[in-house]
Amino acid sequence: MDPRRQFERLEASMLLCPRCRVARPVRRRLLLVLPEGDKIDYLCTACGTSCGDGLERPPPGTGPFFR
Repeated sequence: MDPRRQFERLEASMLLCPRCRVARPVRRRLLLVLPEGDKIDYLCTACGTSCGDGLERPPPGTGPFFR
């Protein structure tokens, strides 16, 4: 197994909250479903402020055109 594959998908569990000004646990919220992947927003569990976002790409060979 290629050791680099274990870092292909990282998921944030704590991020710096701009309102609380400390690192807080975050929860994911789906913002958009795009052809290139899902747009995800990370929200602070304490105050609900957006702490960051990301694009979650589907694995190769999956999607609506491969069914």
